[in-house]
Amino acid sequence: MISTRGRYALRVMVDLAEHTGEGFVPLKEIAERQEISEKYLESIIAILSRNQYLIGMRGKGGGYKLARAPEEYTIGSILQETEGNLAPVACLSGNQNECSRKETCRTLPMWEKLDTLVHDFFEGITLKDLIQQQEPQK
Repeated sequence: MISTRGRYALRVMVDLAEHTGEGFVPLKEIAERQEISEKYLESIIAILSRNQYLIGMRGKGGGYKLARAPEEYTIGSILQETEGNLAPVACLSGNQNECSRKETCRTLPMWEKLDTLVHDFFEGITLKDLIQQQEPQK
């Protein structure tokens, strides 16, 4: 399951993609538009800034903007930065969870296929794709 941090990170990135070309967008404006507390948003933006997804500027006229064009960000990469791992089961989440039954597990191939489907799905969508969709249904 994708956490609020991952979902909110996507909302922030989409918001900034929609405001590309407007310069730096103040954190307060993003928080108001997205109905996310500024405090929680600060922690999400810190992750995105640290990983060079956003550029931040302090002071008057400051705020945040995308470091690259919207088409250069995949949803998969954003979720990977904020969620860590999107593996559907622990045994696929890295070597630290190496399963002793790996060689004989009948379900592992199924989980690997699901992991590939999820990865390919999210890597196939960019921020630009999301902002070019029709307005969300209300």
